[in-house]
Amino acid sequence: MKTLLTGGAVVSMDPAVGDLARGDVLIEDGVIVEVAAQIDAPDAEVIDATDRIVMPGFVDNHRHTWQTAFRGVGADWTFAEWAVAMHGTVKPHYRPEDVYAGTLLGRLEALHSGVTTMLDWYHVAQTPEHEDAAVAALRDAPGRSIFCLGAGWGTTDPVDSAIRRVRATLTGDGPVTMAWGLRGPEATSMDTVTHELKLAAELGLRTSLHVDITAGAVADLREHGLLRDTTAFVHGNGLSDDELRMLADAGSSLSISPDVELKMGFGLPMTGRALAAGLRPTLSIDDVPSAGGDMFSAMRTAFAVQRGLDGGLRSRDLLAFSTIDAAASCGLDARTGSITPGKDADIILLRADDLTVFPVTDPAATIVSAGHPGLVDTVLVTGRVVKRGGTLMDVDLKALRARLLDSRTRIAAAAGIPLDGTWRPEPVAE
Repeated sequence: MKTLLTGGAVVSMDPAVGDLARGDVLIEDGVIVEVAAQIDAPDAEVIDATDRIVMPGFVDNHRHTWQTAFRGVGADWTFAEWAVAMHGTVKPHYRPEDVYAGTLLGRLEALHSGVTTMLDWYHVAQTPEHEDAAVAALRDAPGRSIFCLGAGWGTTDPVDSAIRRVRATLTGDGPVTMAWGLRGPEATSMDTVTHELKLAAELGLRTSLHVDITAGAVADLREHGLLRDTTAFVHGNGLSDDELRMLADAGSSLSISPDVELKMGFGLPMTGRALAAGLRPTLSIDDVPSAGGDMFSAMRTAFAVQRGLDGGLRSRDLLAFSTIDAAASCGLDARTGSITPGKDADIILLRADDLTVFPVTDPAATIVSAGHPGLVDTVLVTGRVVKRGGTLMDVDLKALRARLLDSRTRIAAAAGIPLDGTWRPEPVAE
């Protein structure tokens, strides 16, 4: 099957391909086969990309979708309040069906806003049925997803059996794959981290690790020979410049969630410092109780902060952090993250005729400075059209919305919390 995207402004994110003010992209059996100013393919299904920006889909390498039902409730919370609220108050009342509803709507939201690849950092950690519900939801959403199984907040229990069980169901390189969300030495012990990294390598799993806002964790890992080029470190606002260079030397990656980090008091996003240390930073959403769920917002926040600090970064840097660099952090840069012949056709079409961006003179700059989810007209994942004309395909959103609202209502009642905007969790005194 062939598909021809024709007449759009192509922002390929591949230096060898470049950008085209007016270009065509030919897809065959889900794979990009040609990018050129004009392609003759009379046997292809044609998608008219006139007045559209054609770019690779976004890659979000760190999002906790199980929290989707409580969108916006934590906009004013600190990190300590979020931890008490989400992990101490509502999480104990989550049933598998709640995990399914939140994960599915969260993944569809990401897809709707142009995120073709998403790592779902799961740390509900209740029962195997909860894990299976999350995987089922990702499989029911028509995107490329990575189920990153975490051990849960605050637990030091062994997780080998859970990792092995889920890994047995997620093999190969299909639309849903697996990673391991490590707890790290601050939550367990260095011996546990050593063991878990060894098992991850045995099972062929990449890993992701939240790093505390205090310096020292990365240096400790390096001292024990535990830095890997298959590990993505999340946040890391307290890391020293030396530790950032350690990550760069090891080939590790850094995932920055600028909106959450600023709101919750983690500190300034590490974008500029990471670049100076030789790292290619990546961007992620983290959680929607506290922040918006689209990569446009994350790019704009990271861009504005760094420009305000030192005038550094260019708009194309932000696009790279959210596409090809994030794909590399997931080990998927050979398959996605740029419009490159031979890669899977994970592509989005953005409206260039929308009044919020018209007229588009510089597509890359416009996407970063003024882009928003309302521009996402069409989304393709491995060549399959999953959103067309601004509407997700083959999705009963009315039924799914009702399901998520029922889930939120039941959990809130069980937890004894109001849903009128007055809930302010009390952090545990240290």
